[in-house]
Amino acid sequence: MFRVLAVHLSAVPRPTGHRSLDGVDQRSEIREFLSTRRAKITPEQAELPIMDGHRRVPGLRREEVALLAGISVEYYARLERGNLRGASDAVLDAVARALRLDEAEHAHLRDLARTAHPGAGRRVPRRSRPQPLRPTLQHLLDAMTEAPAFIRNGGLDVLAINRLGRALYASALTGSARRANLGRFRFLDPAAADFYADLDNTAHSTVALLRTELGRDPHNRDLADLVGELSTHSDEFRTLWATHDVRLHRTGTKTFHHPTVGTLSLTYEAMPLPTDPGLTLTAYTAAPGTASRERLELLASWAAALDHPDLPEPRSAPTTQTRTA
Repeated sequence: MFRVLAVHLSAVPRPTGHRSLDGVDQRSEIREFLSTRRAKITPEQAELPIMDGHRRVPGLRREEVALLAGISVEYYARLERGNLRGASDAVLDAVARALRLDEAEHAHLRDLARTAHPGAGRRVPRRSRPQPLRPTLQHLLDAMTEAPAFIRNGGLDVLAINRLGRALYASALTGSARRANLGRFRFLDPAAADFYADLDNTAHSTVALLRTELGRDPHNRDLADLVGELSTHSDEFRTLWATHDVRLHRTGTKTFHHPTVGTLSLTYEAMPLPTDPGLTLTAYTAAPGTASRERLELLASWAAALDHPDLPEPRSAPTTQTRTA
């Protein structure tokens, strides 16, 4: 398995002297997350008076964040230097309000504080144990015959998928002996450029999901190896990783280019599995009466024909389809 000998997870990897997750600098993670959030908020957005016309830093100054949060400048400076140990929920909430963090960013700050508690940073990095999927979950996926659906972990490994999901994600599931990984596919597989209609948004969401998972589970060695691999081989990933953006992945719309049926704009629901912490079931649907719904039905017929060669070939894709960027 790919091994990253030196990757600093808190910033853009440097040519020498970086660390892998077995030496992750949690203080740097905290420092750079808070400083990048502070740089995004202007005094005008924070409704603060501008005392002078010359500002040496983008966004807010530390003393302005401290004022908005109702804490001392010295205490906020300590937090931004990476020391969240002992910070109460009330303090974290105040800082989140001052920095106007969204729900995902607020949760990420809490995760960083949780792992900064005494003893948390000294945990031994570990490999993820293979997660045996409960048979009932595969049965559930197989019962979803009209919706592409799959189950993934926080590192974006696809652990189980139904027939229509395999048909939709065919290009992402082939070409590697390793378990399919949606992060590796997006940044390292040229086929992703043909599959995803919105490459930029897919890149941002993929990186943000991995950053969110790192905050939740900072001692996951497999996740470290994945981030290191992507950082080493993808300039795009490395640049986005340095932004420290995080995201919650619950619902939305994605557009795919399928080589057989054409363009599909599908609504997804991403549902955490409470009985299986860390696993998420994602399912796609298309609104009735739309071209995407018709093409999704065509995709189901195509997938059935592949599984049962004795069935007649599905009809051709609609001639009115267009490929959108």
